[in-house]
Amino acid sequence: MQQLEQLKLTAQKLIDKELMVVTAESCTGGMISAACTNLAGSSQWFDRAFITYSNNAKHEMLGVPMELIEAAGAVSMDVVKSMAKGAYNRAGKGKRIAIAVSGIAGPDGGSEDKPVGTVWFGYAHALGAGAHKLVFAGNRVQVRQQTVEKALELIDSLIEDFA
Repeated sequence: MQQLEQLKLTAQKLIDKELMVVTAESCTGGMISAACTNLAGSSQWFDRAFITYSNNAKHEMLGVPMELIEAAGAVSMDVVKSMAKGAYNRAGKGKRIAIAVSGIAGPDGGSEDKPVGTVWFGYAHALGAGAHKLVFAGNRVQVRQQTVEKALELIDSLIEDFA
């Protein structure tokens, strides 16, 4: 319930600034866009989602270079920034915030450098792009849910970039 109440506040800020949200999701498989569209009236501020679970999808749908994926790995700063930029560019003209996530939800797939729970968050908008990493504790469901919550917080914080 708390997530929905916070999202209502975020939605009003997006509407007030005439901003639209675009998502590019890997490890969450559409959970961020589902959380956004659970709110009635979300079509006023939610534009579209790219569910790019596979490396081929990241390349084909968002234009992430395969060489980048092979060099850095799908769960990396460079790839998630490229995902966000690709989503932003493919969404067309207008005031938009693109959010991208790529991570290792588990229970397998982790490594010493990228343990289970590692999630990269990327963003792109007219004023720039960036990325940061978080490492969550918990099982697959918990990691994915925490990723959704942090992505929604990131959207809210990015609104402040627009005067």
